[in-house]
Amino acid sequence: MTQSFGSFAEFYPYYLSEHEDVRCRRMHFMGTWLVLVALALAVMHSPWWVLAMPLFGYGFAWLGHLLFEKNRPATFKHPFYSLLGDWVMFADILRGRVRI
Repeated sequence: MTQSFGSFAEFYPYYLSEHEDVRCRRMHFMGTWLVLVALALAVMHSPWWVLAMPLFGYGFAWLGHLLFEKNRPATFKHPFYSLLGDWVMFADILRGRVRI
């Protein structure tokens, strides 16, 4: 059964609970960082780098879930909140609120 959320504020604690393994969070962080690198490369060099962005972002995240969390990524049930959750978690890691 799919859990429903009335807001992102309700969803985010659930999102974090699906990322308890530090190795999975590291994979998410690396994928999100590479998305930013690909965006910079697209702006500075070639727009073709935009195609790499979802591969980096989702590829690293899904591998983290497959290899370490052993759960199904929240993307499949809550795509928008999950994408937002990834960016908020990335920012929280940079701020030191979430540990990697």
